[in-house]
Amino acid sequence: MINRLSPFLLAMMVVAYVFLYAPIVSLVVYSFNASRLVTVWAGFSLHWYAELWRNEAIQRAAGISLEIAVTAATGALVLGTLAGYALQRYRRFRGRALFGAIATAPLVMPEVITGLSLLLLFVALEQAIGWPEGRSVLTIAIAHTTLGTAYVAVIVQARLAAFDRSLEEAALDLGARPVKVFLVITLPLIAPALVAGWLLAFTLSLDDLVIASFTSGPSSTTLPMVIFSSVRLGVSPQINALATLFLATVTVTVLLAGRLMGRSGQES
Repeated sequence: MINRLSPFLLAMMVVAYVFLYAPIVSLVVYSFNASRLVTVWAGFSLHWYAELWRNEAIQRAAGISLEIAVTAATGALVLGTLAGYALQRYRRFRGRALFGAIATAPLVMPEVITGLSLLLLFVALEQAIGWPEGRSVLTIAIAHTTLGTAYVAVIVQARLAAFDRSLEEAALDLGARPVKVFLVITLPLIAPALVAGWLLAFTLSLDDLVIASFTSGPSSTTLPMVIFSSVRLGVSPQINALATLFLATVTVTVLLAGRLMGRSGQES
């Protein structure tokens, strides 16, 4: 028997999709608008893409954001993997509850509180030991690493909870050291979770505005900060073009990932 959607559910689904994707479609369409006004169509043009290409401020901010995102995601991957492994494999050690609460606190803590607390920490450290000197790319990367570590730890912990330990136990019985078992067996088997955690931490860092605003300095303006500053004065078609490029990049990446996963599934 084939289950069919009722007219009401079908209508609600259409309304939901229109609500979600109509603004995105409008943004893409008006990125090719010849007019400076984002709500008045004046003909097809690539003028704003050319202007975006010549916008040094946006290019500089994009480079800073990518540098911070890669650094923060890599640091979060290392720290989050170790934290998730400790929480899942070592169920009884002194301070485990406190360690788990601290490791996952950024998940539920408002970003304003996180950004303010990190700013106060950096100021106190600078006054005490002279490091870090001012706010810079480094302070933003540290802040984003703190945020991303919590997400990576949860992903790794969830993956290890469903992990079959028979291969690890066999390797230990054959004389392999725990460190070698972790590096040669455990990490490759949980590699999809590690990749997912890295990508999530990278996305969170690239998208963050609030925490970066608290921990940045004059020479470390990120792309979301530049976009937010420009939007406050009115939406520029350059922002539409930038968002369209991001959307196209994400779409192509997802399609390629789906294609690779489909091929690997067919080969297996």
